[in-house]
Amino acid sequence: MGAIKFSVTYESSNTWARLGELHTPHGVIETPVFMPVGTQAAVKAMSPRDLEEVGAQIILSNTYHLYLRPGHRLVERAGGLHKFAAWNRSILTDSGGFQVFSLAQLRKITEEGVTFRSHLDGSEHFLSPEISMEIQMALGSDIAMAFDECAPYPADYQYTKNSMELTSRWARRCKAAHHREDQALFGIIQGGMYADLRKASADDLVSLDFPGYGIGGLSVGEPKELMYEMLEVVIPRIPKDKPRYLMGVGSPDCLLEAVSRGVDMFDCVLPTRLARHGTVFTKTGPLTVRNAAYSEDFLPLDPGCDCYTCRHFSRAYIRHLLKAGEMLGMHLATLHNLHFLLRLMEKIRESIGQDNLPQFRKAFLEQYYGGRT
Repeated sequence: MGAIKFSVTYESSNTWARLGELHTPHGVIETPVFMPVGTQAAVKAMSPRDLEEVGAQIILSNTYHLYLRPGHRLVERAGGLHKFAAWNRSILTDSGGFQVFSLAQLRKITEEGVTFRSHLDGSEHFLSPEISMEIQMALGSDIAMAFDECAPYPADYQYTKNSMELTSRWARRCKAAHHREDQALFGIIQGGMYADLRKASADDLVSLDFPGYGIGGLSVGEPKELMYEMLEVVIPRIPKDKPRYLMGVGSPDCLLEAVSRGVDMFDCVLPTRLARHGTVFTKTGPLTVRNAAYSEDFLPLDPGCDCYTCRHFSRAYIRHLLKAGEMLGMHLATLHNLHFLLRLMEKIRESIGQDNLPQFRKAFLEQYYGGRT
């Protein structure tokens, strides 16, 4: 059966959306699902208890960062990522590919892998499909991702084609190197913003029969409509009985649009990053609570929200904490943002089950944008 089992439990009659159950060694995940990002084996400003209370079913950790610090062998000696981080629910680790291409200095890509300098201290390192698998197997996540090259946007056709073909060859090497039976390995579909390359990548990776598929190289600066267009090209080519994971997407509008097109899994640093900089999600759109306009505003961040932050604290207080550099301010804003997105995913699942996702999407976005669409 493998490390995971995925089953579709309901299919929408008026969109491509579906409900599913993803069984992993650390629990059952209801999909569609949003995964908070715990880059360094910690979701910034949140404890595992906080994450459980806001309803996180699975978190993402980062191969590149954990390889550089504290080192995957140390995590392995600690009993694996779950034990090291005291997180008993599911974990997905990304391959490190995106970080090598976005963070690393002086990188050099060859058929064998990527030589790069650490963004921490400039030290030289080498990451290949085999090494990425070695690191992720040592970390012991429930789901590992194949090592890929994420082409930038914009990128010309030939560069993107070469990059996509390299990703396919690397996917085969990852599959050959991966042997941990209690960990699933997902392939990653690339191909930039070119429909024919997306189709070719999807078809090739599907032929390798991975238990799930990431859709990479989107939400990298392209117009949202172009991202949706690429999803419509890719999604029908992924078998219905495999989970579909859109990597790096977490804004409410994109979640709704991508779920409507059949995506099951998401991750993004957006909710935690926005919170640390003083912007929070509300049902009427993002609110920058750091602004002076909220200095004497004693309403909750989002009136009607039932998260711990909104039940107890005012905009004025959270603004004060953020301006004063108090860690509590970042914690309360982060808690609210994750609660907001995870509740949104719950409501999306409910609306799919009631077969009224288009109506829910329309009503939510009209209120969220307040006519600013």
